[in-house]
Amino acid sequence: MVAAGVAALVALPPAVGALPAGGDDVAVPELLGRVQRSGSVGYSGYAEAVGGLRLPLTEDFGALTDLFGDRTRLRVWWRGDRDWRVDTLEPTGERGLYRDADGLWTWEYERGTALRTSDPAVRLPRTADLEPAALARRLLSEARPGEVSRLPARRVASRSAAGLRLRPADRGSTVDRVDVWVDRGTGLGLRVEVYGVGSARPVVETSFLDFAAAMPAARSTSFEPPYPGRTRRELNPDLAAAINVLSPVVPPTVLAGLPVRQRAEGLGSVGTYGTGLTLLAAVPLPGRISRPLREQLATAPGVSVTATGTRLAVGPLSLLLTSPVGRRSWLLTGTVTAATLDRAAAELGR
Repeated sequence: MVAAGVAALVALPPAVGALPAGGDDVAVPELLGRVQRSGSVGYSGYAEAVGGLRLPLTEDFGALTDLFGDRTRLRVWWRGDRDWRVDTLEPTGERGLYRDADGLWTWEYERGTALRTSDPAVRLPRTADLEPAALARRLLSEARPGEVSRLPARRVASRSAAGLRLRPADRGSTVDRVDVWVDRGTGLGLRVEVYGVGSARPVVETSFLDFAAAMPAARSTSFEPPYPGRTRRELNPDLAAAINVLSPVVPPTVLAGLPVRQRAEGLGSVGTYGTGLTLLAAVPLPGRISRPLREQLATAPGVSVTATGTRLAVGPLSLLLTSPVGRRSWLLTGTVTAATLDRAAAELGR
């Protein structure tokens, strides 16, 4: 009897995961609205993300190559947009990212060092951006019901999840579709798959393997540096944030027909453009950064060099490093076509 009981307990998790998903009884507009309003819903869990984009970038952008070209393991505690914690599990240790009302703490467990920074609107992507619920909310934030259809429900993290498929109405996007499976009760995204045009496999996929729909305790997301002598404080957390504040260049309010999305700290130097899944970023790079990046890109498979600049496409991500004008080049990248990049480069050159 004891052996039978132990066997039943061991078999319970896979048995629960094998149960069929529930019916699709929530209409698309209602389910989409739940996802878009889910930022204040508390939850916690363990997730894994897999990227299929091999980006040949220099060490200034090294975090992006790991983020979108490798497997990322995350532990998540979410109490709100300005109160969360995401731990990245690595072979040699863990790295914790804590968000509070005043900014970010980055805690390196192995080294015992803490870094305090701001959380600027313009920045490079980070591991926390691949957390399934946050990514689903971001990708569906500007979706209209007419762009979204239902997918069959499936079980994710032993929960029945309703499926949504977003196909952008703007055919200028290089993203073909985004598939999201949503916890019906909370509107939280449990699994996200992003497909490029012509891609049979997702270029980015992220999913909860363990999930709890309950508000975590406040102590789960709070942080105090245990070793004050090993604490550093910086204003800008990455290269894009620093360029946005320090560069003397101001990009236009419209680029290649796409409207500007936001400018942090007033007239920022990094321009982000577009709507929905059609996005373009324009980053002015000084020669000390653009030269090694150009040399690195020149050795990548599929790269082409023209009078306009150095061009590369990796999945749905298009990239153009413009030819230098004086001491500066523009890094243009996003989910847009090569023609859009050329038009943007021409406008910036003028």
